[in-house]
Amino acid sequence: MMPFAWLLSLVLPACGAEGASGLPVPAPMDLARIERPATPNTALAGPEGMNPPPDLTVPEQNRSADALFAAARAVFGAQPRTFVAAEYPASRQIHYVVRSALWNFPDLVTVEADPAGPDRATLVVWSRSVYGHSDLGANRKRVETWLEALRNAGARSFEGDFDRERELPSRSHE
Repeated sequence: MMPFAWLLSLVLPACGAEGASGLPVPAPMDLARIERPATPNTALAGPEGMNPPPDLTVPEQNRSADALFAAARAVFGAQPRTFVAAEYPASRQIHYVVRSALWNFPDLVTVEADPAGPDRATLVVWSRSVYGHSDLGANRKRVETWLEALRNAGARSFEGDFDRERELPSRSHE
């Protein structure tokens, strides 16, 4: 751990931990009922028509939810400074803690593959900061990078392009 992270941990304790430690183990989530914060420090990728609307639209995939989950799990788990915090294979859901390189800030990423018909599946990726009001676009960049890595992992890992042009929704403390 960098000395900066140790110093920062005096105020933000999870910055002093390593891997997925320092944060509570996440419980399974109902990603169909995400309540996004008013702060601009999250990024959500998912199928069109999802509520809340995703920042990035991920096309439906021509493979089973189990196969999509296995591919996503392998690719996403291999990303730098990414640690499994909890996994729920029965619901094809996994939670990661991703740490920033310099300050060791923890971000949370939840991934789920859902059936959309016979040999069809959708993918939801929700990345969010533990600390701070703004993330300077780090969560959105992460989701884009992870989806690109999944697409580049092989022809059967991920099909189609995700909508990168969608603007981040305006969220405020009204």
